[in-house]
Amino acid sequence: MSGHSKWHSIKHKKSKEDAKRGQLFGKLSQKIAVAARLGGGNPDANPALASAIELARSYSMPMENIKRAIAKGTGEGSGGSQLEPVSFEGYGEGGVAILVEALTDNRNRTTSDVRRVFTRAGGRLGEAGSVAWIFEKKGVFLIRKDQAPDEEELLAIALDGGADDMKSEGEDYWEIVTDVEHFRTVRDKLVEAGVEPESAELTMFPKTTVKLDRESARKVLRLVEALEELDDVHDVYANFDIPDEVMEEMASL
Repeated sequence: MSGHSKWHSIKHKKSKEDAKRGQLFGKLSQKIAVAARLGGGNPDANPALASAIELARSYSMPMENIKRAIAKGTGEGSGGSQLEPVSFEGYGEGGVAILVEALTDNRNRTTSDVRRVFTRAGGRLGEAGSVAWIFEKKGVFLIRKDQAPDEEELLAIALDGGADDMKSEGEDYWEIVTDVEHFRTVRDKLVEAGVEPESAELTMFPKTTVKLDRESARKVLRLVEALEELDDVHDVYANFDIPDEVMEEMASL
């Protein structure tokens, strides 16, 4: 899964650049609002909301915006959220499984947009349940190595919070993985120890991966990026495994 995890950290770096241009805040607000509408406005009792808030904070979204989005989702603010979550399942080059999560006020429009991107990129949509079983929800923290304790101390903090695993992700990050139940506990333990995660979110991890060569990797990453550029799409997950050297090459394009 190394290639998949590598892409997770690369996506975070790219999204940081988008956030600086103000292109992410709209999607982040929608994600917070819908999480609050579906599970309530208390992040301590709503893991999805806690994850959405942590993700927004990692991109320096102002707390005022976060509170406004929560109020909108719970109906306390003006214009309660009319968005609904919808997911799509499909395949890319080499049989790579792709799971797309979107928020939309028009299911037909979003379905048409997603299908068009799949078709143009040589992929195809699948039926509901065709690939979702390949993924499981996990909490993922990215910790900058230059702002963290040494490996043993950080691992002890993570395990004390209930984390499942910690590993090095390139030269820049430690990656901590936990189940949904311990997401907030791990976050709290890190903060108590003075460790501020670069990124903290609930994401979907593949149980199995598909190894790709350079050309197939190029096609799959183009498909993933095209899907992520759709206004209604918030998250795209895929079970590819791409060699680090190919991943670095793709990231620089």
